[in-house]
Amino acid sequence: MRRVGVLGPLVWDEIHGRDPLAPAVEEWGGIAYALAAMDAALSDDWEIVPLIKVGRDLAPRAAEFLGTLQHLAPGARCIEVPVPNNRVTLRYQSSARRCERMSGGVPGWTWPELGPMIADLDAIYVNFISGFEMCLGTAEALRQGFRGPIYADLHSLFLGMSADGIRMLRPLPNAPAWFAFFDIVQLNEEEMQQLGPDPLPIAADAIASGVSLLNVTVGAHGVVYVARPGFDRLDLAVGAPRAAPHQGSVLHTERRPAPRVDANDTTGCGDVFGATCFARLLAGDEVPVALDAANRAASRNAVFRGATGLPRHLRGGLVSA
Repeated sequence: MRRVGVLGPLVWDEIHGRDPLAPAVEEWGGIAYALAAMDAALSDDWEIVPLIKVGRDLAPRAAEFLGTLQHLAPGARCIEVPVPNNRVTLRYQSSARRCERMSGGVPGWTWPELGPMIADLDAIYVNFISGFEMCLGTAEALRQGFRGPIYADLHSLFLGMSADGIRMLRPLPNAPAWFAFFDIVQLNEEEMQQLGPDPLPIAADAIASGVSLLNVTVGAHGVVYVARPGFDRLDLAVGAPRAAPHQGSVLHTERRPAPRVDANDTTGCGDVFGATCFARLLAGDEVPVALDAANRAASRNAVFRGATGLPRHLRGGLVSA
């Protein structure tokens, strides 16, 4: 069995206004969506190793959630820490726009903690759910200490936080350095705009830093991707696919449209997209095939509420209310 590490925090969400006629709901969020999608999309020769810290107050519920995953590695568990778990209050202003307020104290990873846990992994998926999962130095150590492919959704690295926990979009400090540490990078259209007015030079710089595939999600329109010359799939036999393009080489870029859906609940869609994309690349799919699978999974997520029961729903099964 090959092993993929999934790094990011489990978050307890309190969601207001997603359905104007319904009361607020509380459910697992954060990396739970990515775990669910990874579980649904992985081939049977892969298993999931959670690289997840969880607050003591929600540790039993986290263990219960992990126990629902079919691809969980035997004996795998979250790391319990003696602080309140991260919680996020989401207030939807429209189907695609929301206000977030975060509380809790789950700390990020240091390299002395993380290094021993990745020694037997074949791939790593990193999702910056809080933006505090690791510092730049730990990311650099991870890149130097791990030869397998690393997929990173940079999402909350683009979010600052006020004293009362309100998150706000901001430019990413040290963006070129962050890009240099990951093989496949995901961000959304608004985050891409924080890097500058012209996306093509930004994408070219990311590829030149060593990124093999840059995915920019564009909501209901799907994803625009940029791939380095010659990169059409992962080759796990040679380790991480690090290579800068040759002088004058042409990058490949394309938009892959998402299926139309009747409902549009965006909660967790980016997480589902990224985890599905990486799972399918690990299974050997070519880039367009993996991205189409990710678009389909994100669209299916848009008509489902919460992460509990989501793997079965993404596989096409029926989930009882």
